[in-house]
Amino acid sequence: MADRAFFDTNILIYASDRSAPEKQSQARRLLKNAIENETGVISAQVLSEFFTVVTRRIQHPLAVEEAELVIEQLAILPVVEVDWALVREAISTCRRYQISYWDALIVAAAERKGCTRILSEDLNPGQTYHNIAVVNPF
Repeated sequence: MADRAFFDTNILIYASDRSAPEKQSQARRLLKNAIENETGVISAQVLSEFFTVVTRRIQHPLAVEEAELVIEQLAILPVVEVDWALVREAISTCRRYQISYWDALIVAAAERKGCTRILSEDLNPGQTYHNIAVVNPF
């Protein structure tokens, strides 16, 4: 099985945020590679968070239509839907690892798709959850 990586929201945000050009370039390379090699995974939660941040919270916000287009492009990656089973797993993960529910939802989505890594600047690099390693790609 391929070394699948789950992309946390912040990686997607950097790919669209031109206020951090080095991180933007690295995030774009990671996404391009994941799409080409079919090794990247995202979730509906991540796409929702991405939309909110890039249209309102970054230095140069995207127009709603532009953000929608980016999301359509990102959706070429497998997108984990948030359903009742995922919520239950996230609650269990939250309790087991003492992490926030939202971080646990990321972990549960990564686990569902068989990811070996979570690419994130927010979660603790080097930490392992359910045999999934957190890697800060920056």
